[in-house]
Amino acid sequence: MKIHKEGYKIIFTVLAILIILNVLLCQFFLVSQFSKILILIISLALWAFVISFFRVPKRISNNSDNDIYSAADGKVVVIEEVFENEFFHDKRLQVSVFMNVSNVHVNFAPVRGIVKYYKYHPGRYMFAWLPKSSVENERNSLVIENEVVGPVLIRQIAGAFARRIVCNLRPETQISQCEEIGIIKFGSRVDLFLPLNSKVHVSLNQNVKAAETIIASV
Repeated sequence: MKIHKEGYKIIFTVLAILIILNVLLCQFFLVSQFSKILILIISLALWAFVISFFRVPKRISNNSDNDIYSAADGKVVVIEEVFENEFFHDKRLQVSVFMNVSNVHVNFAPVRGIVKYYKYHPGRYMFAWLPKSSVENERNSLVIENEVVGPVLIRQIAGAFARRIVCNLRPETQISQCEEIGIIKFGSRVDLFLPLNSKVHVSLNQNVKAAETIIASV
C-alpha cells in the first residue's frame, strides 16, 4: 500500500499543526503529565487517520471487456433507470457508490478504453448521498468508450466535506480497466451510467471495492 501524491501536502501540514499545538499546550499551559500523554495520543490518532485517507491499496482484478468494475470503494446507494441529460441524452442505468471518510477515496476506471468526454462542473456541497448531489454538487464527468460495453459515464461528485476532485484524464487518453482515474478528498460519491442492457451484480446497501467488485456485465 502506498500514499497518494495528492495527500503529501495535507499530511505534512496536519503534522506541523499538531506539533505546534502539542508544544503550545504542553509548554504554555499548566497540564498534567497524563493530559500531555492523552493529547499526544489523540494527535497521533488524528494524523494516522489523515494518512489512511490517502492510502492507495493494491487491487487485483481479472480484466474483462464484458465486466464493469466499481470505480469506488463504499456503499451502493442508487440502482435505477434514469434519463441522463449531460452526455447521452437518453435513458441509462445509474449505479451510485457513496464513500464515507473511512473509505479509500482513489477512483479507478470501470472499463478500459478511450476517454471521449471530460467536463468539470462547479457546484454546491450537499451531502453526497442525496439524489440532487448528482446534478447540483461540484463534479467531474468522464466518459470512457469501450468496444464491447460501449460508452460508460463516470461522475465524481464532491460531498459536504469534499472540496477538491482530482482527475488528470482528458479526451483521447487511452486507459486500462481498473487503472486509477483520480481521487476525491474527504467524503464523496461516484455515479456510473451504464447501458440499459447491463446485468447488475450488486444490490442496494452492498459494500463494494473499486477495481475488485464487478458492478455489472453485458
